[in-house]
Amino acid sequence: MEKHYQRMLRDTEKSALRRMQEQELDPESPRYGGFPEGNGIVHAKVSIYALTTLLAVYFNEESRFYADPKVMERMKLGLSYIRKVQHENGLFDYITCNFFSAPDTAFCVDRFLPYYGYLKDYQGERVKEAKELLSGIEPIIHDAARGMLEGGFHTPNHRWAIASILMMCGKLFEEPKLSEGAKAYLIEGMDCNEDGEYAEKSAGNYNRVNNDAMLLLTQATGDPLYEECVLRNLKLMLSYWEPDDSVFTANSTRFDKDRLCFPEGYYMEYLRMGIKHNIPEFLGMCNRIFQIVEEKNIPAPDDLIWLMWHQELRSFEYEGIYEQPDFDHFYQDSQIVRRRKGRYTYTLLGGKSNFLYFHNGTIKLEMKVAGSFCEHRAFKSEHLEKEADGTYHLSQVMRGWYYLPFEEKPETSDWWKMDQNARKKKMGPDMHIDVWVKEAEGGIDVRVKTSGVEGGPWRIELSFTGLSFISGDALECPVSGNEVLVVKSGMLRLSNASDALLVGPCFGNHRYVDGKEDSELRNQGSSTVYFTDYTAFDHTIQIRDENTLYLSR
Repeated sequence: MEKHYQRMLRDTEKSALRRMQEQELDPESPRYGGFPEGNGIVHAKVSIYALTTLLAVYFNEESRFYADPKVMERMKLGLSYIRKVQHENGLFDYITCNFFSAPDTAFCVDRFLPYYGYLKDYQGERVKEAKELLSGIEPIIHDAARGMLEGGFHTPNHRWAIASILMMCGKLFEEPKLSEGAKAYLIEGMDCNEDGEYAEKSAGNYNRVNNDAMLLLTQATGDPLYEECVLRNLKLMLSYWEPDDSVFTANSTRFDKDRLCFPEGYYMEYLRMGIKHNIPEFLGMCNRIFQIVEEKNIPAPDDLIWLMWHQELRSFEYEGIYEQPDFDHFYQDSQIVRRRKGRYTYTLLGGKSNFLYFHNGTIKLEMKVAGSFCEHRAFKSEHLEKEADGTYHLSQVMRGWYYLPFEEKPETSDWWKMDQNARKKKMGPDMHIDVWVKEAEGGIDVRVKTSGVEGGPWRIELSFTGLSFISGDALECPVSGNEVLVVKSGMLRLSNASDALLVGPCFGNHRYVDGKEDSELRNQGSSTVYFTDYTAFDHTIQIRDENTLYLSR
């Protein structure tokens, strides 16, 4: 992948120059030699990332920084800072969050490992410098691994980060105690389901992090079980990117939820697995990722060291580019439907208030059914199923209830000390919400039916991003990004310079859209359209991609 290599080299040089400009060079500073994040905070992890970036260009004979003594000096300063902030037990702090942190230490070591491997195998003209850096990095890694035996984690992916580093370091340092420490985590079994989804459902970040850990475990143990998780997830991810080439992140349980992310971080996983298992879709995805890098003007994957260390990755070439086909995937265990048809995709999510997403490349629509019923504030389906005709059905029963007085005098009159769970309840009424999503020419029909409760002011919320204009039967509205509209009748055209969605018919039978009971916030920076009615109601909303309709004529 020579063209990919050359772009990586250019972008790594840019990053190296920026890192050196940012490095703390005041000898009186306790952070002397360290590197800051964008927020100005200096700590071990970001310093390790910066140091390794410098290492890649220093040893790359095609780089303008090759064998540059200034770069070498900066690396020594960085290494000194990293060693200084490593605790005596080997652990590092992630100072904005976690202290004496085994998982954050694992992430630090994970960054070091390919550079450590490269230095151990290095046979070029700078052998002396390679050995010097290796002598500084190796004890940091070894001490960190021993410190990680103390354990402790917060999130599911932390387990695999710790286990993979312990297992790999046990092999590197021939220290069985480290490998045994990994088994305490691995006994829990992998949380990658048959769909290829990990527990955190984090397509924008932690799926990739977990995949890296699984590949390291396979390398350290030879067990293909871990690599099979990676293959399943990478296959899943082929259906997780949108018409604008961003990754679908709305299902994530982590910080990447609803963030704009692109798939460049998956490049090396697709390349390694594509070559090893001869999977054309994976190899084509590598080329597609670099198309996205060029088109979106984003940095290339930060994988230069891999192509320097493993020349076969650089010399391998594949001409094909992966083009996402139409698909209809119902990942039942993950409770998510991903459908692509021509220009647009739509997504259904079980158990989420934003249960429908429609994306045509430049406009994104999110749908919610909202209101107040007892403790409920929005529809979150309890069941998601595919019917015989291909229609998807989402449903929820909201149970109504009221507390009843204690049958006997309680031990205290303090409400907060009472055992409220010991009270009997008066049950009912129940509110039923059903949603059917059905294919139609140029888009979908969404039928929303409420029943069981009469007279409740509920609404269907449609949130749009990427708009410049909204128009309808009696409406002409330029968009600034935070409009809130209740539209009473007719069809809406929601447009920008490239695309348009047609949505409706509209209905607006009340204006109660921001009641005091509401806890569901509107999407910031988006245009929100409300269709409102009193329960019980039964409405079908058409969503059409205008360009698809035009092209089909």
